[in-house]
This record gives sequence, C-alpha cells and structure tokens, in this order.
Amino acid sequence: MAPLRDLHARDLSAYEPEPVTVGYGEDVAGRGDLGNQIVRLVSRALRDASIADIPRAEVARRMAEYLGREVRVATLDKWASAAAVEHRIPFDAYVALVHATGRHDLLGFPASLFGYAVVPASYIDMIELQQLEEHAREVAARKAALEAKIAGRR
Repeated sequence: MAPLRDLHARDLSAYEPEPVTVGYGEDVAGRGDLGNQIVRLVSRALRDASIADIPRAEVARRMAEYLGREVRVATLDKWASAAAVEHRIPFDAYVALVHATGRHDLLGFPASLFGYAVVPASYIDMIELQQLEEHAREVAARKAALEAKIAGRR
C-alpha cells in the first residue's frame, strides 16, 4: 500500500525558483541576421499574447495608445514576417510591444547582444549587496597578504 500523503502540503522537491533574468531562450531568436532574430521575437511575443487572450487588434490598439500614433494589425503582421524585409519594427514600437503584450522577455534580447542581462528592479539591491560582499572579501584577502608580507620582514 502506498504511503498516505497530505494533499494540502507543498512538495518541496518540486520547487523551481522563478527566473532571475528576463528573456526568451536562444531557441526563440534563433540564428541568422539580427533582423530575422527580431522578427522571430516579435512573432513569438504576438503568439504568446494571443495565447493569453490578447488578440493582435488589442495589441495594436495598446501600442497606438502608448505611442500616440496609429498602429495597424497589418503593420504588426509585417513586423512578425521574415518575408517583409523592408518592414522592420522601430525601437520605439518594440518598446510599445513590450508594454502592449506584457512580454518582458523581449527586453532581454537587446541586452544579451552585449553580454548583459535584464533583471527585475527588485533584485538590484541584492546584486549590489553581493558585489559589496565580494569586494569586502577581496579587500580582506589583500589586507591579509600585506600583513603577512610585513610580518615576514620583521
């Protein structure tokens, strides 16, 4: 007979921490030229928005409101199409897409191109504290090395 388990207790072995950084995986942007990578990200963000019950018409409306200019669904379709080479999403529209879809994963891509990561602002103090602790260890190690050097001269 299988052991009884409390159905209201959380399974601690099933714990998965939330991601610290935002960004789609490399499998989404893929390889190839920068323009095509951005197209794939835009397409994925629009698909994710659709799954979350935010149709393209609503995304376009939200983007237009954010930008203060018209954004058409046809324009979104072109920005999400690798075939529409002459229609690439401008950066301000990319930012508006993040706003309209809530897909903060889009923010990680530009930063990753330069070796950076995007983290929620709530982590900034923890990161700075970690940097200070690392610096304190380096200072302590340098201080100990100098004290040993001085003691060796006596």
